[in-house]
Amino acid sequence: MTKPATVSVVVVNWNGLHHLETCLNALTHQTLQPLEIFVVDNGSNDGSVAFLEQLANPLIKPIFLNENRGFAGGNNVAIQRCQGDWIALINNDTRADLDWIRAASTHFDTESLGMVASRVLRFDDPKTIDKVGHLMFPDGLNRGRATGLPDGPPFDQPSETLWPDGCAGFYRRSMLEQIGLLDEDFYLYGEDAELGMRARWAGYGCVYEPKSWILHKHSATLGRFNPRKLYFVERNRIFLLVKTFPMSWLLLSPWHSLRRYVMNVVSMGSGRGAAAQFRQNQSAFALALTLLKALLHGVMGAPKMLQKRRQILRSINGRDMKELLRRHRISAREISLQD
Repeated sequence: MTKPATVSVVVVNWNGLHHLETCLNALTHQTLQPLEIFVVDNGSNDGSVAFLEQLANPLIKPIFLNENRGFAGGNNVAIQRCQGDWIALINNDTRADLDWIRAASTHFDTESLGMVASRVLRFDDPKTIDKVGHLMFPDGLNRGRATGLPDGPPFDQPSETLWPDGCAGFYRRSMLEQIGLLDEDFYLYGEDAELGMRARWAGYGCVYEPKSWILHKHSATLGRFNPRKLYFVERNRIFLLVKTFPMSWLLLSPWHSLRRYVMNVVSMGSGRGAAAQFRQNQSAFALALTLLKALLHGVMGAPKMLQKRRQILRSINGRDMKELLRRHRISAREISLQD
């Protein structure tokens, strides 16, 4: 009889004391218990360390770092200690359904799968989707599938998706040992997409499992319209593009970025979409300056990403990757105007 797969859970925390009790309570009461729960504290100064030190649950294994190593760095520290057959990454600003792990585990025996994506709903409005897997725009900017749409029957069936969102996703440990961990040069935002792209190049699939669901406080760490978020999103989409995209799409990406920027201007004029929300919170000059800084740093980091590009394990060809990205493509209008 085949031994059931085990799961290690990793939570990265930075000044998230107000999230931890809710998050950890849901994880320790799963109907399918995890093998271990690593909580990596990224140098918090809000009382998180004291809270974690006093926990008596043997499932929870705190790791204390003396600096903020970002989402990628914090997760990587714990992943290297995980003993489970699968590794679940989940944000501290979440509450997982008690069947979150059990529902995902129904796919663990499918050998071609390396990733399982959860159904992520908004914490303050559980009838609205935060994301159900991911979509990709041809300039390297990715976005959660169905973000902002009402939850319902269209999302009730398991289906293929590009990769999980890093706020709640499952990864086969043997896959990570083969393709490598999160890229710490990304630091924050886009690192889950970069890992997903490498997994796809290596031939691993991803399934969206609707019964594996969580509630998520969207962008609770930096805030939805913080300029630092804009900076990392735009810089890292260049890193992602240069490191992982098929070469023909890489060369065409400036045209697609121009289309997207035009739609962002439309967004600001219409009052819809992320660009409009950013504009309400920041001056146009500040936004332009942040964008230019991100683009400059993205281009400056491109040579390093090109070196890393040569190290990616490839089991599929460029034509198949482009077809995969076309199937999961998001339009400029959707990515700019959909809240």
